[in-house]
Amino acid sequence: MKRYLVTEIGELVTCAGGKKRGKAMRDVGAIEDGAFFVADGVIERVGKAEELERTYRGEERISCGGKLVTPGFVDSHTHAVFGGNRADEFAMRLRGESYMTIMRSGGGIVSTVRATRSATEEQLIAAAEKHLARMLSYGVTTAEIKSGYGLDFKTERKQLRAVGKLGERQPVEIVATYMGAHAVPEGGEADRYIAECTENILPAIAAENLAEFADIFCEKGVFSLEQSERYLRRAKELGLKLKVHADEMAPLGGAGLAARLGAVSADHLLKIRKEDIGALADSETVATILPLTAFCLGEEYAPARELIDAGAAVAAASDFNPGSCSTYSIPLLIALCCIYMKLSVEETISALTINGAAACGRENRVGSIEAGKQADFVIFSCERKEFLPYMTGMNQVKTVFKKGERVYG
Repeated sequence: MKRYLVTEIGELVTCAGGKKRGKAMRDVGAIEDGAFFVADGVIERVGKAEELERTYRGEERISCGGKLVTPGFVDSHTHAVFGGNRADEFAMRLRGESYMTIMRSGGGIVSTVRATRSATEEQLIAAAEKHLARMLSYGVTTAEIKSGYGLDFKTERKQLRAVGKLGERQPVEIVATYMGAHAVPEGGEADRYIAECTENILPAIAAENLAEFADIFCEKGVFSLEQSERYLRRAKELGLKLKVHADEMAPLGGAGLAARLGAVSADHLLKIRKEDIGALADSETVATILPLTAFCLGEEYAPARELIDAGAAVAAASDFNPGSCSTYSIPLLIALCCIYMKLSVEETISALTINGAAACGRENRVGSIEAGKQADFVIFSCERKEFLPYMTGMNQVKTVFKKGERVYG
């Protein structure tokens, strides 16, 4: 059994205490001159270095050289398994075309669907492995990955099989989400496709245990509230936990639907209605903000400040995908949260760690440095958490540990 004491830490950010909502997001459990002991990949004890060094005298030590240590980041919303790219569409947006206009003209999600359908499972895995390796270098130790670029059972199954194998081939822990209702297939009709998903595809996905979550793009011009509710209720009946792409482009009420159905998270929220901010605050549903997407699309950011002030639990994630957000830069995400969305450094860290874990149903296992949790942690090249947004967009990750093993740096 591998045992060691992590010590000589400049600032230890623990994020202990479970999912954080409202004002509690400011409390990241920071310990000056802190230390923690790891045994067989699990954190055994956390406290002051002086005390732990006496208790664990003679055990192996890992010195952090006076640098910042945080829990591993949890990227709770990605679309990291796909074929092809959409660089041409990005250029079209730079020329003034809107995302929905491009989508209606045969681009957007359906463009990636064609490329993903033609790719082999191994090709999808190989491409995603490269992305996950870079995500790890930013301190991401757990990531959710959605399907949704098949829009038929054969390809959705291929994507989810790739997602499952990725969890076995590299160190980032993977959470699988079936998002067959990402768009209406070319030549299809929304009601008919939702019926196909609820009657045939969702049961098959659940029977093969290919995903833990189900998600849907609840959006004007894609899937209505009524269609989304049918799909989500069926997924819940089949034992899948729920996520919802909600209120990204229009105030449709997807966030309120997510809260009402007990979804684990409601994501995007750029156009969330005032009453649904209250609904999320009064629910256990995590409000997941995706500032990198708003940045890439040139849109207004989600009202994260209002959500937190109302008492919601807010997570932050990359939304890495080939169309609207071809980045997973955690340093840029931190800068956007702090500079443009008016979150404090502490709130941003909570959103990227323990609340990200809660948005993946993993808060009892990852997302914090406390006794009984997996030893997923990051050692930075800076001394304190304030340097994360201060060194704007700069990656300051030095070393990453997953389940107690050094996996980067």
